[in-house]
Amino acid sequence: MSTEVSSNASGRPGPVPAPKSSVPEKMSRESVTIIATLLVATFVVILNETIMNVALQRLMVDLGVDAPTVQWLSTGFMLTMAVVIPTTGFILQSLSTRAVFMLAMGLFAGGTALAAVAPGFEILLLARIVQAGGTAIMLPLLMTTILTLVPLAKRGAVMGNVSIAISVAPAMGPTVSGLILEHFTWRFMFVFVLPVALAALAIGAKYLTNVGETEKTKLDFLSVLLTVPAFGGLVYGLSQIGGGQSGPSAVAIAALVMGVASLTVFVLRQLRLQKAEAPLLDLRAFNFRMFTVSVLLMVVAMMALFGGVILLPLYLQEIRGLGSLETGLALLPGGLAMGLLGPFIGRLFDKVGPRPLTVTGSVLMVLALWQFSTLDAGTPVWWIVTLHVGLSFGLALLFTPAFTTGLNPLPPHLYSHGSAIMSTTQQVAGAAGTALLVSIFAVVSAASGLVAGMSAAFLTATVIALAAVVLSAMMRKTEGAAPGHGAH
Repeated sequence: MSTEVSSNASGRPGPVPAPKSSVPEKMSRESVTIIATLLVATFVVILNETIMNVALQRLMVDLGVDAPTVQWLSTGFMLTMAVVIPTTGFILQSLSTRAVFMLAMGLFAGGTALAAVAPGFEILLLARIVQAGGTAIMLPLLMTTILTLVPLAKRGAVMGNVSIAISVAPAMGPTVSGLILEHFTWRFMFVFVLPVALAALAIGAKYLTNVGETEKTKLDFLSVLLTVPAFGGLVYGLSQIGGGQSGPSAVAIAALVMGVASLTVFVLRQLRLQKAEAPLLDLRAFNFRMFTVSVLLMVVAMMALFGGVILLPLYLQEIRGLGSLETGLALLPGGLAMGLLGPFIGRLFDKVGPRPLTVTGSVLMVLALWQFSTLDAGTPVWWIVTLHVGLSFGLALLFTPAFTTGLNPLPPHLYSHGSAIMSTTQQVAGAAGTALLVSIFAVVSAASGLVAGMSAAFLTATVIALAAVVLSAMMRKTEGAAPGHGAH
């Protein structure tokens, strides 16, 4: 008999039989409040992740730094995320929900306040690193809480709401920062975010109750140290390797080699620690076939998404000559479509399962990317916006089913680790997709012009996306697991 995870009176997860009649029609008001609070907080921190990209040019002038230096405001943020996310499995198991939330939003609000008053580049970089520490914890916290509180039959619908935070927030970032920079100084990017962050912190402090149960687990310091060169080296190496037309730098290659070597040691260390039940990141989640397929599908989708997010603004600004605000507005409909469709797709997922949605989504993604590869200097902007909405719709059909199908079969003790693995692979896949496609764009553009470079990059993205069609066909509906269940 299949079981689902619910919270009992003490708030601790336990197995509950799952016949149709026992599935509650409505979640408790307390559960709805907890998830809504976490959703708002996650939206704010993810919005902040992309708000900086449009402002880099302005910051170079105002802070008197060059392009490679100012880029560290984005690179430093990404590196911190890559290093902190693998530790969230341990953090979520060791601390209460309230403590983790207060830590995440406290770091984020503190970093935002520091950024708003930063006197120079060094303090602004420090502020961004502090912000990233909070951001890294929020998404795994949200997903783990949903898995613990939401009955299996309702998870698709609730996970659909998560896509609002994951999809709309990054899409709105450039538009919001473009509007702010049009009328205010760069400091107001943080001044406007701070009250929302403080309000989320205050609401969480008042209403958030503890979910699940904490475990006394040992922190393996060697594993924590290994995350820095492993995930940091990979993300940094990938982000730098696509930078120039003269090919990858020696530093980027060294970072990549160090990253791969350290990741190998990290994985071997976790496998050894699993025998003693004390891994920093529990890799036994990969024993569940649908989790592995879903992670691979997310990797392909994220490579396509991040590549598109980087390449389309390049095309609109470099080839079509649009300004930063116009570019942000052109990409906004796609981001809004992806997020607003999320809840509907989530409810549809609960009825029909993952395969019809993921196959349709992956085919849409391939077709949209292929059409992007045919763009030239005279393509109408309305057609580009239409294609971007189509790509976004395809990705929306992939993300909610992949998250839900992948995490559903995990037993409660692997919830936080599964969430952390998914978030970590998203970061690395995003960096890899960006590096690969920007490298191809740079190399081909240098030889044959910008339009040819853009076409080659999007054609590569189309070929990568074909893997998503194969993985989508392998998806199947997953049942919930009882605590202590082994791999399927």
